[in-house]
Amino acid sequence: MIIKGILNPQINSLISRVRHTNTLVIADRGFPFWPEIETIDISLVDGIPTVCQVLEALRPNFMIGKAFMAEEFRKGNSPEVQKRFSSILQGVTVDFEPHVDFKKRVPFAIGLIRTADTTQYANIIIESA
Repeated sequence: MIIKGILNPQINSLISRVRHTNTLVIADRGFPFWPEIETIDISLVDGIPTVCQVLEALRPNFMIGKAFMAEEFRKGNSPEVQKRFSSILQGVTVDFEPHVDFKKRVPFAIGLIRTADTTQYANIIIESA
């Protein structure tokens, strides 16, 4: 029985299939459904869990080489929210691009983890190193 780290069996299965340069989407509660990729919905109620909480859980066992976020995230969120994401992604290059371009990357991901985050444009695509 797993006693630490990620306990969710679907998430464990998903991240174990990520290889070099593969991507994984961590999305907020309003992110559209993408039928072509595996989606694991872990939303419970508004704000539980958040994208940041999922990122924090993944970091110890997922080598992130690069990340992608929507430009609109920086325009729509306070410096405090942006700092929280930056601190979790410390040492990772984050490319900000228009949300419409960000969404074009989604179908190529290994999978998507949907959270209950209500932060505007909190969606992130992480690329394995």
